[in-house]
Amino acid sequence: MLRELSIDNFAIIPHLNVDFSTGMTVLSGETGAGKSIIIDAVGLLAGGRGSQEFIRTGSDKAILQAAFELNQENNLTLQMLDQLGIEHSDGQLILQREIQRSGRNVIRINGILANLATLKQVGETLVDIHGQNEHQELMQPEKHLGMLDEYATKQISALLSAYQAKYQAYQKVLAAVKKKQANEQEWAQRLDMLKFQVEELENAELVAGEEAELMAERDRLNNFQKIVEALEATNANLNGDEDQGALDSVGEAMNVMQSIENIDDQYREISEAIASAFYALQEAANDAVRQSDLLEYDEGRLNEIETRLEQLHQLERKYGDSVEVMMTYLDKIKQEYLEMQTANADGSELEQQLATLTADLQQAGQKLSQVRQTQGEKLAGAIHEQLKDLYMDKAVFSVYFKPTTNFFPTGIDDVEFYIQTNPGEDAKPLAKIASGGELSRMMLAMKTIFAQSQGITAIIFDEVDTGVSGRVAQAIAEKIADIASYSQVLTITHLPQVAAMADQHFFIEKKIIGKRTETSLTVLEDDQRAQEIARMLSGTEVTELALANAEELLKLARARKESHHA
Repeated sequence: MLRELSIDNFAIIPHLNVDFSTGMTVLSGETGAGKSIIIDAVGLLAGGRGSQEFIRTGSDKAILQAAFELNQENNLTLQMLDQLGIEHSDGQLILQREIQRSGRNVIRINGILANLATLKQVGETLVDIHGQNEHQELMQPEKHLGMLDEYATKQISALLSAYQAKYQAYQKVLAAVKKKQANEQEWAQRLDMLKFQVEELENAELVAGEEAELMAERDRLNNFQKIVEALEATNANLNGDEDQGALDSVGEAMNVMQSIENIDDQYREISEAIASAFYALQEAANDAVRQSDLLEYDEGRLNEIETRLEQLHQLERKYGDSVEVMMTYLDKIKQEYLEMQTANADGSELEQQLATLTADLQQAGQKLSQVRQTQGEKLAGAIHEQLKDLYMDKAVFSVYFKPTTNFFPTGIDDVEFYIQTNPGEDAKPLAKIASGGELSRMMLAMKTIFAQSQGITAIIFDEVDTGVSGRVAQAIAEKIADIASYSQVLTITHLPQVAAMADQHFFIEKKIIGKRTETSLTVLEDDQRAQEIARMLSGTEVTELALANAEELLKLARARKESHHA
């Protein structure tokens, strides 16, 4: 349930803290006093879209906070919080939202930063708001099937899951068949092109790193004479064929320095440096000789390398800028080619598979539809019983199943609620012919049926009782009280009958304080409730007769509650 609401700098409310109780809470006051602002605040905390217009003039931001008390009846909320990884072990849920004039929106759920989509996911399991002119799902035929399924969850859930599993398999195969049939010529051309490309790349026998090795070998062969001359000159200069070579000279210097290296550490350093250079030069001279012995010029090999490199360069112009990229591309097109070959070979098998899945899906859809139609009749009967209490006993509600041959993700049914408001008339779509008062009663009838199973923490009615009076107003008051026995209810009302049924009553008024308009909220005690209900009965001037009527309404409301609790 909604335990506490805190509002700062929101619309014409500078600051407000409200503690709510269980059962039925009524908010009343003059038109324009700001009753709907309270509901707007709750709506924003449940994931509604915010706007800078909500920020009180002169303030940088509006801050909204709500504390909800959770228990096992809030199963949907608990599941959602677990799914989102939000801690809730203390049974409390705190929603916080800041709307800043800069446009920034800061949202926290139990202290964890969240986005608007997450807040809405959680909020939908907590709060159900019904406005005066919205009536939400009742006015949207596309929502009616979902409402029927919600009513018959136990009977429909498993059948719907089974249908949807078959529907997914059907859609997958259908897409494959359509893709193949869309353009047979394009399919064949693509298959031929892939075959050519796979064969060309496979015949090339690509090897990672081959191109770099070939280029290095080609450079050696192209520079053969230069390499030979350099190695020979190096060997001659180091070893010296005629005069003393550089290596001999360094060797003599090494021997001379070694004879005096023990005299001084500085001489030892010079000696060791010359020795290091001597051995390095000796190794280099040996390497030059070895490399010279290994050299062999092969013009045929050079031609092979040039031919292979040209082949690789031509392939790279078509398939990628390196051998490695081409090898990756080959793996990709081989997979596609294999899949297309399989699909091409199994074309008739795909169509046979589609035919089988279509039959299975039709059977599952019909089974689901049969159960829905049975449950639709039960729902119609249950709503009729509720409408009797609301003085619409002549109205005939029905769940109309429109003929269709289509498969939908939800089944094969296209459902819309119909109503016959007067005997002798044809039943027509509910959304088109019901008046505002009738829709209010229809919504209350359905909400009475759904309230116990939905597990919603708080149900909010924003002047849904507009346009009714007398015994109908009393019936609506009692119906809202019935709903409040399953779920916390907050309702804005102008009807004294509804206000009298409340377990908690807030009076909202607008004042001018320091040339600024502010909305304040007061909890009414019993005598104050009588005064407010009398005002609702008679207007601005409370007469003794209106006060007596108000007290009588409160007395009757208490008696009804006691009889229901007995």
